[in-house]
Amino acid sequence: MDTLEEPVKLEKLWNSNYVKVWVANFMIFFSFMLLTPLLPLYLKDTFGADKQAIGIVLSGYTLFALLIRPFSGFFVDSFPRKVVLLICYGLFCVFFGGYLAAGSLLLFAIVRTLHGAPFGATTVANSTVAIDVLHPSRRAEGIGYYGLSNNIASAIAPALAIYILHLTNSYELLFWISLLTSAVGFAINATLKLNTRELVKDKPKISLDRFFLLKGWSEALTMVCFAFSYGVLATYVAIYGKEELGISGGSALFFMLLSIGLILSRLVGSRTLRQGKITQNAAVGVSISVFGYLLFAALHNPIGYYGAALVIGLGNGHMWPAYQTMFINLAPHTQRGTANSSVLISWDVGVGLGILVGGVLSEHVGYHLAFWAAWILNVVGVVGFFAYVRQSYLRNRLR
Repeated sequence: MDTLEEPVKLEKLWNSNYVKVWVANFMIFFSFMLLTPLLPLYLKDTFGADKQAIGIVLSGYTLFALLIRPFSGFFVDSFPRKVVLLICYGLFCVFFGGYLAAGSLLLFAIVRTLHGAPFGATTVANSTVAIDVLHPSRRAEGIGYYGLSNNIASAIAPALAIYILHLTNSYELLFWISLLTSAVGFAINATLKLNTRELVKDKPKISLDRFFLLKGWSEALTMVCFAFSYGVLATYVAIYGKEELGISGGSALFFMLLSIGLILSRLVGSRTLRQGKITQNAAVGVSISVFGYLLFAALHNPIGYYGAALVIGLGNGHMWPAYQTMFINLAPHTQRGTANSSVLISWDVGVGLGILVGGVLSEHVGYHLAFWAAWILNVVGVVGFFAYVRQSYLRNRLR
């Protein structure tokens, strides 16, 4: 068991800096999710791209986010975090303008791929700052609530995007909204007031653990499996619903139900995380999620489509903050950025593979096999968690 006694007096959770990075993170994911579910349709409608081409174009974003993650952890541990955060966030904003200028599939693919780098760096820097400004007694709980900013953005943005698209038939307007909302997040972060902290200076210049938390290798492998499943569904759910189930615009409700599940489970899970029940939260989450992916793969109707969204949300809302807390607890405080980037690297690898493999499978053998592949990889991750990861974490955690 990994339960800890709950402190008698709890320090303030929602301090001003935490609120700012929370809102800034909301802006990151609002601008991101406003576009992501509709990009497969945009590429098809605007450039006539097939499913395999869509998979290749969209996976490039995740690939570059993945490539920058290890260096992001190194930079936020080695340089002033606010400076790193503002540089990364500023670049993240600027690239939305590139979508407006891209007039061909090739140019769009280049801009989308390059945009992955500042997205990957910004999410590492912003979440690491969020952990920094939390009191240690509220850290696990704060990580859970921090994720609500992603979830609420993911609930609102796709529905709003589809409504705006149906109203105006303008993808360009959506690009402008993403650019402006990300700029608001940048402005908010510019007002942060952070304390001076210790920088990493005494470690070897060439050291793999400065870029990836090696102690978290088993957690990382299972996270890849969970992210693969999510990558397949999140990318192809809109076009699958439209082409095979005749659900026009149904992805908005899908992502809203997914986000409702995430929000509900985070609200419940944050309380148990505060009590130190890290592995219990993770166990509940992965067990619920695997059932959700089975539901989506097995039932090719609106019940399976929408029911799976809620179930997967409930599962991932427990699993994600628990896994992030495990990575943080495996690392010394001087490697907090590295630990944070490591969990995101693992997620990026899985999502990128899910997008790419899902695109190939969808093009050549159909969506159904792609979704079964998502479930099978999720089962592999669940088995790995219960067979090894849970006990490995309890043996190796530092706090």
